[in-house]
Amino acid sequence: MDLGLTQAGLEVIWANDLYKDAVETYKKNIGNHAVLGDICDIDSVDIPNADVIIGGFPCQGFSVANMSRKSTDPRNKLYLEMVRVIKDKKPKYFIAENVKGILSLDKGQVIHKITNDFESLGYRVQYKLLNCADYGVPQTRMRVIIFGIRNDLDVTINFPPNPTHDKVGNQLPKWITIGEALKHYPEPTETNDFLNHVCSDYKLRFNGHLGHRVIDSEKPSPTITGRGDEKGGVVVLHHPNNNRRMTVRETAAVQSFPDDFEFIGSKTSGYRQIANAVPPLIGKVLGEMLIEAKEA
Repeated sequence: MDLGLTQAGLEVIWANDLYKDAVETYKKNIGNHAVLGDICDIDSVDIPNADVIIGGFPCQGFSVANMSRKSTDPRNKLYLEMVRVIKDKKPKYFIAENVKGILSLDKGQVIHKITNDFESLGYRVQYKLLNCADYGVPQTRMRVIIFGIRNDLDVTINFPPNPTHDKVGNQLPKWITIGEALKHYPEPTETNDFLNHVCSDYKLRFNGHLGHRVIDSEKPSPTITGRGDEKGGVVVLHHPNNNRRMTVRETAAVQSFPDDFEFIGSKTSGYRQIANAVPPLIGKVLGEMLIEAKEA
């Protein structure tokens, strides 16, 4: 998200993550303002004031991929840390991102509770389910964006941002396919200068399950997903040639990361960081939305 915001022209002044490799990757590519640590242990006074607060609270407890998801999952409570920081810092705007499953949890009561909590801080709050493919990401990734405007601001913002692509390509450019997104990469066994362009010798299986399905090069990629913690295995999609898995570099491209963005850590760590990320193109269109409001 932060990479896309900077691409739009915004300045990011502080960031936080609990995952060491993710913080090192952030520092390598975006800036040294990333802080490693549990947000629960970081006092609001140690976070600088800003016009916008962006948050992607943990999604594992909400995700429809988690068959035992419950509203009582402790990971679901971390959105309250975002509530706490927004209450203390009172930014003009906030943006929160989460998975589609948050909308159906407890028959919609969870998103209603989260929205009410943000509104109680003095914000006009909207949320929308977006398909990242509609914004030029070569992936059918559904994500919920929650957007808040402080009540004292007399401003009108076009939320959600207008799509830049569509499925059929009549009024807008057609969705970008995974084949298009990956066509400029050589095979990882060939000599090349691409960062993180390595993959395993894993023997492919085709059983229709997540990570073991045939990939259609003429469509956007299925959703890039993560699983477990940084010590466990990851879900890696097949390359659209269906002869091997995608490399870290190719997986990053499916998330709309530029080729000069380097991931720190092992292949497994790289895959996990990418799976947990918001596609930069989504951050970019949201950043442009905020800039347009500022200029209005």
